[in-house]
Amino acid sequence: MRKFLSAVLYTALAFGANAQTADTEALEALRQGDMQKLVFSDAPQPVPEAVLLDAEGAEHGLSEYAGRYVLLNFWATWCAPCRAELGSLDRLEAALGGEDFAVVTVATGPNPVPAIQKLFAEEGITRLPILRDTRQAFARAMGVLGLPITVLIDPEGREIARLIGDAVWDGPEAQAIVAALIAGRS
Repeated sequence: MRKFLSAVLYTALAFGANAQTADTEALEALRQGDMQKLVFSDAPQPVPEAVLLDAEGAEHGLSEYAGRYVLLNFWATWCAPCRAELGSLDRLEAALGGEDFAVVTVATGPNPVPAIQKLFAEEGITRLPILRDTRQAFARAMGVLGLPITVLIDPEGREIARLIGDAVWDGPEAQAIVAALIAGRS
């Protein structure tokens, strides 16, 4: 597995993919496993600004992540596939999160803070933010019709790809795509 991951990451870096220059062919070549469900946009569209509440009720927006690639995941506490992929999202943030990339999870709809905190504690989620879209206004603006939905946003705040359903986000396939995006910024 380690050799496979190294080979995939090397390939990603070699491609030097850069979504800013619409080099989706190189990224498409990296779509393996669960990432085959990731659909890249031919014409990236701006993501609407969001008003998201944290666990204490303070307001946040995606503008806090400007200048980075963002893997934006819509989920809910009652959604079994959502719950199943949270651990891999947390591990992806641990592996690649930083100045160039962030995993942002948004609990959409009525998700009580104690239920989110309990789930995060049970699953060992320590790196993901608790952000809520309680009235689903942001989810509706983003065209989220089911859960989970994950959207890849470029540093300019445009949607460049979308994956419907759950996925293994800490696997070598997802890491290769993110690594290629980050490498393209250099």
